[in-house]
Amino acid sequence: MSDRPEGRTLILMVDDDRKLCRLVSTYLEPLGFSVTAVHTGPEGVERATTGDARWHAVILDVMLPGFDGFEVLRRIRQRSTVPVLMLTARGEETDRIVGLEVGADDYLPKTFSTRELLARLRAVLRRSAVPAAPAATTPPAEIVVGPLRVNLDARAAVLDASALTLTPVEFDLLASLAKARGRVKTREALLDECRDRNYEVFDRSIDVHISSLRRKLGDDAKEPRYIRTVRSAGYMMVGPE
Repeated sequence: MSDRPEGRTLILMVDDDRKLCRLVSTYLEPLGFSVTAVHTGPEGVERATTGDARWHAVILDVMLPGFDGFEVLRRIRQRSTVPVLMLTARGEETDRIVGLEVGADDYLPKTFSTRELLARLRAVLRRSAVPAAPAATTPPAEIVVGPLRVNLDARAAVLDASALTLTPVEFDLLASLAKARGRVKTREALLDECRDRNYEVFDRSIDVHISSLRRKLGDDAKEPRYIRTVRSAGYMMVGPE
């Protein structure tokens, strides 16, 4: 199967359940997707990070031969911000939290309905979509918080002249907090803005993403430069005047 069919959404599926891979491919392909499946951890890393293919999203299992999906995701995140939907039989909260901490964009335990898989896949694709470049006469929408610059049109953030490598969810959180600088954003509001649909709420999911975002900003939760925790309420963007 070609990795680059014209006009189709390219999905890499990393799962050792070959029957499930065929099922997902059969369901998604008539809907405009092209699914390429590999079945081991090392294959997943290689296909996700090398070659000519430009994947729109990765569907990633945790239990894989070679090394597990968490290690696959760590290695992908070293080189790519491609959206990753973790799909696994391990649905415990601790596993979901680990996946989110490593950089997963969403987490769908097995057994799942194909309609829910499609909805979640489309949601992570929407969140990662980069709008077309604005006309030359239209300045980019940019929010500046001290040395932090958040370009909403380009979905890019720069800190001290260095580009930040953010997942789609992390960028949405940063943008939401930056736009509301000085005002508290509740966890529920952040979830609504980042997910833009109904979904199964994961305990601590926002806290996990905020923690990852803080690390990338070099921020300290105890003495925040950018993101302050407001107890029993949510989070607030602060920063130098």
